[in-house]
Amino acid sequence: MADQSPGLPPLTPATIQPFFDNFSEMAFHKYLGMQLVEYRDGYARVELHRTEHTPTGIGGSVHGGALATLVDMTAVTSVLAGLREGEHPAGTADIQLTYLRQTKGETVTCEAHVLKRGKQLAPVEVKVTDDEGRLCCSARVLYAFRA
Repeated sequence: MADQSPGLPPLTPATIQPFFDNFSEMAFHKYLGMQLVEYRDGYARVELHRTEHTPTGIGGSVHGGALATLVDMTAVTSVLAGLREGEHPAGTADIQLTYLRQTKGETVTCEAHVLKRGKQLAPVEVKVTDDEGRLCCSARVLYAFRA
């Protein structure tokens, strides 16, 4: 199994900046309407701006799969924002997502906070709100590092 896409340098604190700079222009993120709004060590905020391509669910709400992608990528960004020398990102190990209400409106906001950063795992708490500030989803993501 390949560690990453061909031709990309290993993710290190020195090489991670292009991930943040190009986040909103990555094909899948752009398709879903995801934009990186803010990031810092242990925190990230990503907005999903609904477009004609945003998958919908029951009653015109944002599709649960699109929300799961939003949750995962916001969590990953919060972890990578604090990447330290010697850490080797390995990806999402687990995601537990609870849908609390249909997510409607034009802008969906997702915030992720790293709860603890261990040598191999980083649990992340994630909240998704609609454009009226109502909590629509809560999640726990477990991000892994290679030992």
